Amino acid sequence: MRQLLPSLTGGDRGGSFIIMAYLLIFFSAIFVNNIVFSQFLGICPFLGVSKKVDTALGMSAAVAFVLTIATIVTYLIQGLLESYHLEYLQTIAFILVIAALVQMVEIVLKKVSPALYQALGVFLPLITTNCCILGVAILVAQGTYNAQGLEPNLLSGVVYAVSTALGFGLALTIFAAIREQLAMMDVPKGMQGMPIALVTAGLLAMAFMGFGGVDNGLAKVFGL
Repeated sequence: MRQLLPSLTGGDRGGSFIIMAYLLIFFSAIFVNNIVFSQFLGICPFLGVSKKVDTALGMSAAVAFVLTIATIVTYLIQGLLESYHLEYLQTIAFILVIAALVQMVEIVLKKVSPALYQALGVFLPLITTNCCILGVAILVAQGTYNAQGLEPNLLSGVVYAVSTALGFGLALTIFAAIREQLAMMDVPKGMQGMPIALVTAGLLAMAFMGFGGVDNGLAKVFGL
């Protein structure tokens, strides 16, 4: 039976310890270990769906939904695979789960928001093979993410997944807003399009590097 509820690694230090641990998971996944700028996952939709803020927000919401639900389902599936010693089927099983969820999102968007469905285009079905979602699902299922002093479990894994999705959305939205401004500026011909976009992404990654080590400092302050 896989662990679903919070458990401490170094003795029970009360509810405040658990709350601070979850807050650190949240902060670290968004800023310190941002899935795009620090771990370089999900680059394809990051570059392809970042020309307009509205489209970026729609993609962020779709990724957040798929990532959260996929993390829960794949965590439980991992338990079944381990029970029957079928761990080698992990990647195939996880991709099937993610593909089913993406198909669900496609159907809903096509009915609810046809304009957004058209704007996302080919990048919506590509969520199925988005290494950001598959990577987070594997990290949570194997318990190899930074749980900030908590034993890896379903609840902390979901917090990590939601935080990672928010970090992806933040990166995508900021990048899209900057690209919208760049489209109205007189950019040198040789830098127009993807070159200036890649330079901008590099500068944003360097800016997020400024958060490096902040989570460790906070962990020491709060005794985690």
